[in-house]
Amino acid sequence: MNQVIDLLNNHRSIRKFTAESISKEKLNAIIQAAGSAATSNNIQAYSIINITNNDNRKELAALAGSQTWVEKSPVFLVFCADLKRSEDVCHYEQKEMASGYTEQFLIATVDATLAAQNAMVAAESLGLGGVFIGGIRNNPEKVCQLLKIPDHVYPVFGMCLGYPDEKPEQKPRLPVEVTLMENYYSEDTSYLGNYNEICRDYYQNRSNNSRHATWTSQISAMMSVPARPHMKEFLEKKGFSLL
Repeated sequence: MNQVIDLLNNHRSIRKFTAESISKEKLNAIIQAAGSAATSNNIQAYSIINITNNDNRKELAALAGSQTWVEKSPVFLVFCADLKRSEDVCHYEQKEMASGYTEQFLIATVDATLAAQNAMVAAESLGLGGVFIGGIRNNPEKVCQLLKIPDHVYPVFGMCLGYPDEKPEQKPRLPVEVTLMENYYSEDTSYLGNYNEICRDYYQNRSNNSRHATWTSQISAMMSVPARPHMKEFLEKKGFSLL
């Protein structure tokens, strides 16, 4: 339909980058675009840490599950849900922040996510590519120690950015007819068989890491086991007690 929609529809995760660096001007433009994302009541409850220290990069790559692209990408950003700034604002106004509420946690997490999506789209519009790194939540306490992240802030995910040195096939997404519902929630699951066939063809025919898998086998294997059970205790320690 237009260049923006084409750009969005052509998104793919990039993990292999050329050696070309990203200019400061382009990085600043990306961060500025991130800051233009929607934010609840203009709270802007997020922060972005640009990791330029090589030792920190190497350790973060290991903490994320030996994801070498974290260490090797030209830019690696850590997006944080940040209520510490709101706490500072309250202190500035000689008030105490009513901390620990689930709504605050959601606002900060959503703000960080919206900013990150803006950043990725901006980067791709400049000819860059990237990948989100949820693996930094594998050991968030060590990540916080390494990056000196205070209470009321937590790392949501990382983001590798650089000039692509690969063009992987796109993973097939669910069709609009499945994700878009009208007036009421639909529990129809008749689409699963056909979507499984589409995903099976993708996995079998892609150029790298060909394998036999379906969407339901992959998702059920992931969702039927506990996912990072340490996160609840970690968030409570950081001041996100979810009242």
